Amino acid sequence: MTTPEIIPFAEGDAQLDWIGLTDAIAAGHDLPKAEIADSFLYRGGDTLLNRAAWIDGLGLAIKSATIFPGNASLGKPAVNGGVTLYSDRDGTLEAIVDFHLVTKWKTAGDSLLAARRLARADSEVILIVGAGTVARSLIEAYGAAFPDARFLIWNRTGGTARNLAEGFDHVTAVDDLAEAVGQADIVACATMSTEPVLRGDWLRPGTHVDLIGAYRPDMREADDTALTRARVFVDSLDTTVGHIGEIKDPIARGVISEADIVADYYDLGAFTRQSVDEITLFKNGGGAHLDLMVSRYILERWNAR
Repeated sequence: MTTPEIIPFAEGDAQLDWIGLTDAIAAGHDLPKAEIADSFLYRGGDTLLNRAAWIDGLGLAIKSATIFPGNASLGKPAVNGGVTLYSDRDGTLEAIVDFHLVTKWKTAGDSLLAARRLARADSEVILIVGAGTVARSLIEAYGAAFPDARFLIWNRTGGTARNLAEGFDHVTAVDDLAEAVGQADIVACATMSTEPVLRGDWLRPGTHVDLIGAYRPDMREADDTALTRARVFVDSLDTTVGHIGEIKDPIARGVISEADIVADYYDLGAFTRQSVDEITLFKNGGGAHLDLMVSRYILERWNAR
């Protein structure tokens, strides 16, 4: 019996490439549509989340996340876990991949695939809204596709944005969000906001908007005007429309309809910009099928090292 590969964060991270990853995600959507299932177990405030996916021709994956909020007081990460990857041919265990490695590359890579197709190729200013862990990954990812761009970063707590910006020579922290949005060619939001922080009136023609943070029905990062001014795309209709407030809420109130969503990644050929002036908006909803595609890419790069 073959021993499964164990892929830790640092060693795995060094093998990966943002452009190659987005190509792998695109190729994954050429295969039969994924079967996905989520399950939750609870003990007080602690949670075990299992997200499973099976794609015919690519294999099976289970991404397990343990969420222990009390870890913060112990100086430990609140979220931990791992991804187990299984063979499509015989179901044998092929790899155990670090949870944070998969999450980093899945989250930012999901957004980058859309930006490579929807943002203007000459985009020069990229604004990151939010200065958490995802923001650092977005700077890496967007920098790979737009190597000449400069980055602005805004956060509710200005000091956090300045601390992040100090680690890069092409990133500037800003205090005025509306002014920064008006300068940006790409606006990527990665916050935990339940109320919109991005106003559609601030967007200039030709902007690409990337919405990442909202993952619950009660969360919004962009207001209704942003959605009605833009052509709207999502990574997966199944994981966004009825589940995430960014899409679910405006549909429920009649601001937009599901028919206003141009496409998801299973119709990737529709991810095109129609003019230099149009505003495009992408909702990154995630999903276990993307964890599977990314984990398979990680294993392939690991075996090729």
